[in-house]
Amino acid sequence: MKKILVIEDEPEMRRNLLTILKLEKFQPVGAENGRAGLAAVQRDKPDLILCDVMMPELDGHGVLDALRQDEATAAIPFIFLTAKGEKDDLRNGMNLGADDYLTKPVARLDLLEAIQARLLRAEQQTQREFMPDFSSFAPLLKLGLTPRVAEVLLWVAQGKTNGDIASILGISESTVKKHMLEIFQSLGVETRSAAALRALEQLGSPGRIG
Repeated sequence: MKKILVIEDEPEMRRNLLTILKLEKFQPVGAENGRAGLAAVQRDKPDLILCDVMMPELDGHGVLDALRQDEATAAIPFIFLTAKGEKDDLRNGMNLGADDYLTKPVARLDLLEAIQARLLRAEQQTQREFMPDFSSFAPLLKLGLTPRVAEVLLWVAQGKTNGDIASILGISESTVKKHMLEIFQSLGVETRSAAALRALEQLGSPGRIG
């Protein structure tokens, strides 16, 4: 049974999320703010974290930054829950290393699909003893890409859609599509998945099982 930590300061929202997760046979754990959330991570060792952005004590960005700086928690899948739709807020969260984001109020199916996708990806990475380093697009420059195109490919490798990438980078979706064509031509591939695989190979580094 997968353990999921929900860090959310609104009591009703936290209860609703915990109830949904329990009914779906997950083992949910709740925390009322960022500091309590970090304590829960150390205590409960969750398989995935759902975290609000705007919270007292310590906001979601602070929680994620602390987790990513600790080798023991750096690889835990992390999904932001946010009521804010501004591009800057989304971009900041993704640049810190969030795996995904969901806008509140969260639809049940969207929540479950995001969780299952991130848990599956984490399991696959563990089985392969392979942990790509998504902290920088610099290794992708070796593929003959410009910095901007390499940055787009970095997000493609993390499973983001053209719309997601446009929001994260603050550019139009048509510009993302243009960069995707450059990626295909430079890498000599024809599909998005093939491009992502090439990127993962370039970003890959030996990981740990555990």
